[in-house]
Amino acid sequence: MFYGASGPNPRPAETTARPETNVKGNRDLMAQNASMEEFEALLQESFEIDTPNEGSVVKGRVIAVEAGQAIIDVGYKMEGRVDLKEFANPGEAPEIAVGDEVEVFLDRVENARGEAVISRDKARREEAWDRLEKAYADDARVEGAIFGRVKGGFTVDLGGAVAFLPGSQVDVRPVRDAGPLMGLKQPFQILKMDRRRGNIVVSRRAILEESRAEQRAEVIGNLTEGQAVDGVVKNITEYGAFVDLGGVDGLLHVTDMAWRRVNHPSEILSIGETVKVQVIKINKETHRISLGMKQLQDDPWDSVTAKYPLDSVHTGRVTNITDYGAFVELEPGVEGLVHVSEMSWTKKNVHPGKIVSTSQEVEVMVLEIDEAKRRVSLGLKQTMRNPWENFADTHPVGTEVEGEVKNITEFGLFIGLDNDIDGMVHLSDLSWDERGEDAIQNYRKGDVVKAVVTEVDIDKERISLSVKALGGDKFAEATGGIKRGSIITVEVTAIEDGGIEVEYEGMKSFIRRSDLSRDRAEQRPERFQVGDKVDVRITNVDAKTRRLGLSIKAREIAEEKEAVEQYGSSDSGASLGDILGAALKGDE
Repeated sequence: MFYGASGPNPRPAETTARPETNVKGNRDLMAQNASMEEFEALLQESFEIDTPNEGSVVKGRVIAVEAGQAIIDVGYKMEGRVDLKEFANPGEAPEIAVGDEVEVFLDRVENARGEAVISRDKARREEAWDRLEKAYADDARVEGAIFGRVKGGFTVDLGGAVAFLPGSQVDVRPVRDAGPLMGLKQPFQILKMDRRRGNIVVSRRAILEESRAEQRAEVIGNLTEGQAVDGVVKNITEYGAFVDLGGVDGLLHVTDMAWRRVNHPSEILSIGETVKVQVIKINKETHRISLGMKQLQDDPWDSVTAKYPLDSVHTGRVTNITDYGAFVELEPGVEGLVHVSEMSWTKKNVHPGKIVSTSQEVEVMVLEIDEAKRRVSLGLKQTMRNPWENFADTHPVGTEVEGEVKNITEFGLFIGLDNDIDGMVHLSDLSWDERGEDAIQNYRKGDVVKAVVTEVDIDKERISLSVKALGGDKFAEATGGIKRGSIITVEVTAIEDGGIEVEYEGMKSFIRRSDLSRDRAEQRPERFQVGDKVDVRITNVDAKTRRLGLSIKAREIAEEKEAVEQYGSSDSGASLGDILGAALKGDE
């Protein structure tokens, strides 16, 4: 079969024509689709270019102000409302008018009322953070105003961003009233900032210290040591006062305020007072200045030696009392110390405060002057007569005194006498007849006793007394006319197995059995009776033990020897009986 372009069977031709029509339609469709895509792309691009993103800062124009709000046209047929207070600085009225161009922060393109949600505060905050971060990086100052008080410090508006000002960073010194600083625009230094957390810490003190440092350097450069300048007392402490010299403070120590003793600076200074001071020392490294007031006055020590010669007596005022003595002011700027040992003749172990009192007027004697150390040693007791000298004049040795037993020790009694002085009775001066250890048992503290003055040592401040000397020395009186070998008559007072006790002029002695007779058979105590008078020979006089040694046997032997010498000798053959018989006849 033949298939041609034309013929009885036309289908092949129709079939051939359709493909040409479809291709053209497809091309038109593709072109149309391409145009739509390009349009959408262009439209999208137009939206992206012209419509601001949410969360960004945009510019707008105030088109109306009503009901406490500003209506702002941000373009793109969008309007939003902002409270007027967002246009005001802390403590100031808002400054906004129709037609003003402002920057606002776009929170949302459209809210439920079809308005844009915008904020002036957020726009200022974003702007401020950018500016503050740059200032922080450059270590530059920023301007702000204190507008509120919070725990531990204050809040500061830094042109849209709120910062924290710690209380310690407000001023170089603690601020009692921050009212005058509120709302005042002033520079601050950023100490720390964290944008993510929204934290900023600033300091006003750093600015002031930097300014003060510059000012101090300038003022100090114009000062010289020894220069006299005027200053104003700014602060008073326990140890001195701070004086403002015109932008720089100097310390006026309490010891440099006056030549006299100053207990507290407030005694002579008051805050706000203008004083003339001398620059004593300047520390170039620390910029510390030491000042003095007394250096501008005459030094009273220049004439101390001439005005207060040694051993001279003066009247002074007690200014201070310590454990070791009292300070007495002779004149303003000249003080002397009365050591505790020079305060009283008799009160040795008492606190100076029990002898004198602060502000008391006293008479003192100049004992020593040390000009190099600026010290004067004074004596209080030297202005009063030595009580031991006075006692020696009024109570010579042998004088009888009476006093109370103040103390009892192992070596004697202490008796209180006139003018608060004591006398001592040694154990050996308590009794003639008893041992001192036994005699002291008869006394009690507080007993009133009599005694005799036996010695007064003024240098050692000692007075020796004797109780046993009250009745005189009986032993000395009794033995004054006898000696060893003398024959005396005694009275028998007691009979004992070992001998007999006898008494002579009130003193008792004991004659042992072996001394009762030359004849052993007669050495019997019982042959004597109490009250018998017996002649005895003194064999010993012991003043220390106050004892007489007596013996009948020694008397008999002495008599026999004397008889032999006078009437014959045993060598001639004469018996003792013959000699004694002759002697007796001779006596007749």
